[in-house]
Amino acid sequence: MKILRKIIKIDEELCNGCGLCVPDCAEGSLQIVNGKARLAADKLCDGLGACLGSCPTGALTIIEREADAFDEEAVHQFLAGSGKKTAVLGHSPGIGCPSAQLHTFQAATPCQMANMPTAQTGSALSHWPVQIRLIPPTAPFLEHCDLLVAADCTAVAHAGFHKDFLAGRVVMMGCPKFDDQQLYIDRFTEIFRTRKLRSLTILIMEVPCCHAMLQIVRTAWDTAKPEVPIRHVILSLRGAIEEETAW
Repeated sequence: MKILRKIIKIDEELCNGCGLCVPDCAEGSLQIVNGKARLAADKLCDGLGACLGSCPTGALTIIEREADAFDEEAVHQFLAGSGKKTAVLGHSPGIGCPSAQLHTFQAATPCQMANMPTAQTGSALSHWPVQIRLIPPTAPFLEHCDLLVAADCTAVAHAGFHKDFLAGRVVMMGCPKFDDQQLYIDRFTEIFRTRKLRSLTILIMEVPCCHAMLQIVRTAWDTAKPEVPIRHVILSLRGAIEEETAW
C-alpha cells in the first residue's frame, strides 16, 4: 500500500556513480547500476537520509511523495537474499557496509567499571555502530535503553568517559558542526516516537558549535514529546564537568 512519506530522491544528472552513498545505507537499498546510484525498492528506504552527507555532488535529497511503506521485514529478507548477505559482510562491492551492521555484545557493567583497577582496560560499549547517522531507529538495542547522545569530542576530552557516562547506556555519537543537523532531528524524532527510552543524557563540549546538539534534541523532543527524563552535561575543553542540568 502506498502512503505519503519521506523517501530518497536521486538526481541522475548530478550523480557521478562514485558509490560513496552506498555504505551509509544500513538497509542496503542503494546500489550503483550502470554508473548511477539507484534505489532498489521504495519499501527498502526508511527516508531518514543517512546517505545525504556522503554525496559529493548533491545528487541525493529527501522528498515527500507517495511510496510503498517502509518494510523492515523486507529489508531483512533483501539483505539475506541471494548475493546480498555476502555483500553486506563486505565480500562484494555495490551494496551494504560492514560498519553499518548492527551488533550487540557483552559490556562491562557500571559496577564492574567502578571496581576495575586503573591499569586494567575494559570497555562499557554494548553495541555497534555508534554514529548517529548509522544507527536506524529500528535498532533493537534502542528499546527500553538509557540513551547517551554524545558529541564526538567528549570521548577524548573526558578521561572517565566509559566509567562515568557510557557504562549501562546505549550511545549515539556525532558532530552537529560537520554532520547533517536535519538528519539528526529526523532520526531522534523517529526514535522518540517509536522507542520507549528509560532516560536520555546529552553530553557535549563547552564550545559554541557543540550546543547545536542540545537544540537538535530539543527540536526532536518538542515534536515527538516522549515521556523520558533528560539531562545534559557540558564538559570543558579539558574534560571537566562544567554544568549539569535536567529538563
